[in-house]
Amino acid sequence: MNGRATEHDAIGAHRRRKLDVLRERGDAYPNDFRRSAFAADLAEEYGGQSKAELEAAGIEAAVAGRLVLRRVMGKASFVTLQDMSGRIQCYLRRDDIGEDAYRDVVDVWDLGDIVGVRGTLMKTNKGELTVRASGARLLVKALHPLPEKHHGLSDQETRYRQRYLDLATNAEARQRFQVRSRIVGAIRRFFDERRFLEVETPMMHPIPGGATARPFVTHHNSLGVDLYLRVAPELYLKRLVIGGFERVYEINRCFRNEGLSARHSPEFTTVEFYQAFADFHDAMALTEEMIRAVLAELGDGEKLVYEGREIDFGATIPRRSMTEVVALALGIEESAAGDLATLEQRADRLQLTLPSGGWGQA
Repeated sequence: MNGRATEHDAIGAHRRRKLDVLRERGDAYPNDFRRSAFAADLAEEYGGQSKAELEAAGIEAAVAGRLVLRRVMGKASFVTLQDMSGRIQCYLRRDDIGEDAYRDVVDVWDLGDIVGVRGTLMKTNKGELTVRASGARLLVKALHPLPEKHHGLSDQETRYRQRYLDLATNAEARQRFQVRSRIVGAIRRFFDERRFLEVETPMMHPIPGGATARPFVTHHNSLGVDLYLRVAPELYLKRLVIGGFERVYEINRCFRNEGLSARHSPEFTTVEFYQAFADFHDAMALTEEMIRAVLAELGDGEKLVYEGREIDFGATIPRRSMTEVVALALGIEESAAGDLATLEQRADRLQLTLPSGGWGQA
């Protein structure tokens, strides 16, 4: 066992002894603390007020979150709590919260614990919005230490295997999750506003239909048949159109048993929509409109930078056939894109392996 693992185990054992003390007191996992505000909301509403204005207003707040910073200075301490919206600083004095509560702050609290603080808003001499505590409680004891402050969670495999730890310590990871949720919500509103009906279709199919992919296989005990986790929702969505629902969409989970990597998951989310009295040109136009609508709702403009390359979604998105795309990749003039023989000759010179029968039968 290496030294880091030994140290981690020692810290865990020390924290468990603290939890044992809390259990003996009957105060291990209290569930009666009620938060009144989130950190980001307090900063937005009161961050612009002066120290004198806040002192005169006497605004009360109850905040709760993970303890991520602590500075103990004798009879007073500053702690920083992190909730789902952001961070808020709290000022705890022994004379304000009581001897026993303050002893817990110093001796029982650890970084990573979930705590609750009640008090009034103030600003420090440096102008930082702070909750001056009139009461403070440990709500959940963290039995494992957070990653080191300066090194953080740098191991990529650990970040993926213990996503909760990545979220607890990495603001960028939390923001990515929040943005994803906003994108899904924006897509849902986009289709709802255009009279599309959101539906849920079966995840277990009698045939792996709707796409060409290797499925996951499961077994239905009551029916005594094998079923397949869906590779696409296409067949059921088309049946809904046949049934009279002329515009349908589904934000769904699909499963394809084909490899695994940091950028490729066999379980993924897609949005699929179908519209009667429309063709693929209409579908492309609607997709382009949806992308712009989502970007507008995110408020980041129509230009994005991805891997060092700027993508302008405000410009008209070019529409090309598959043979045109292949021709561009092979360096063939667009006028010859539809000539399969030319494509095959160029691919042969580049020593590319063609599908059996050539492009025309792929």
